[in-house]
Amino acid sequence: MKIIKEVEEASIKRSVDSGTEEQRKAVKEIIASVREKGDASLRELTEKFDGVLIEELKVSEVEIADAFAEMDTGMIKVIQEAADNIRDFHEKQKQSSWFTTRPDGTMLGQKLTPLDSVGVYVPGGTAAYPSSVLMNVLPAKVAGVGRITMVSPPGKDGKLSAGVLVAAKIAGVEEIYKVGGAQAVAALAYGTETISPVDKITGPGNIFVALAKREVFGDVDIDMIAGPSEIVVLADGNQHGDEIAADLLSQAEHDTLASAVLVTTSEELAEEVSREVERQLSTLPREDIARRSISDYGAIYVTQDLEKAVDLVNNLAPEHLEILTADPFETMAGIRHAGAIFLGRYSSEPVGDYFAGPNHVLPTNGTARFSSPLNVDEFMKKSSIISYSEKALRENGDKIAAFARLEGLEAHARAVEIRFNKRG
Repeated sequence: MKIIKEVEEASIKRSVDSGTEEQRKAVKEIIASVREKGDASLRELTEKFDGVLIEELKVSEVEIADAFAEMDTGMIKVIQEAADNIRDFHEKQKQSSWFTTRPDGTMLGQKLTPLDSVGVYVPGGTAAYPSSVLMNVLPAKVAGVGRITMVSPPGKDGKLSAGVLVAAKIAGVEEIYKVGGAQAVAALAYGTETISPVDKITGPGNIFVALAKREVFGDVDIDMIAGPSEIVVLADGNQHGDEIAADLLSQAEHDTLASAVLVTTSEELAEEVSREVERQLSTLPREDIARRSISDYGAIYVTQDLEKAVDLVNNLAPEHLEILTADPFETMAGIRHAGAIFLGRYSSEPVGDYFAGPNHVLPTNGTARFSSPLNVDEFMKKSSIISYSEKALRENGDKIAAFARLEGLEAHARAVEIRFNKRG
């Protein structure tokens, strides 16, 4: 890994592919086809893109039972325990409706209501991740979403991954459909004979899925357009270079566009980690991917002191941040921008990916400066409550009318004043 000393500013922003003109055109045509022909279009497009003809789009209870039979019972228990941890963490995020009153009889408040329906997209093939099922579904369940629909592209055998089906059942998904790509997003947004439309779509996918989510946004809500994965490790000199190297590679193996960065105050540690990354790369099954990621988007920054290191991390605003210092909690106090923060030697990033409980759907590409992880609030909407008394309106009516006329909106002013005039 390249070692860079005394840098004041740095960036891990990458150009996120917004698709070619041909891809955008293809996505629009797919969406139009699904809106026009419904299930028939889904079957045609699934045969075209996934190479399999699906007669029954909905996953049956038999298929789910077969998935449980296929999977090792010990692994099922692990998924169940992970689901329990994720559910418990998100339960603590729940907010309640609230109301407040004033002496003049005014009552103000906020009413929280879960979304009626959510669609969760789950990639298929080698990118079928049961953990993503749990991370997208369970916050919605905790929020109280009434209907959760999951879509995922089938394999050549016409089935979904056993791990994905097991995770979906454990998470409480009742509707699962064997369809993927832009056509699945279109079905979730606009509905077909079999798939009812939803209010929000979450979950990762390829460029066609991302473009389709952008296209339907406004008719439905979406979670985010996620960029490539990122990790920044912030470390002082008294750390284990082999462990840091392993953590950096845990993200580099995701994607050739993934970014793995070490920020440290120790030149000695920087050299050790650089050597360890090279050594460990040669043993990885996904060496080619990880090696290109490290070459193109990996770096080790050596700073003069910890204060400058923290400033640099805030400048990077990473998706994942590991803090490996003498007092990680004290160091964390200076961190303003990070999607998820992992404290101490035993909080390796994969702990958060799979098991600890916090959500692994995180802001990327610098958006941690203004965005948050996927959470329960994403599946709730808030309504403002206003109840004015006669006394309150008499006291404030002239002010409200004056403000309306300041903006040239006479009807607004009269809507308040008519309540006084009727009483003489």
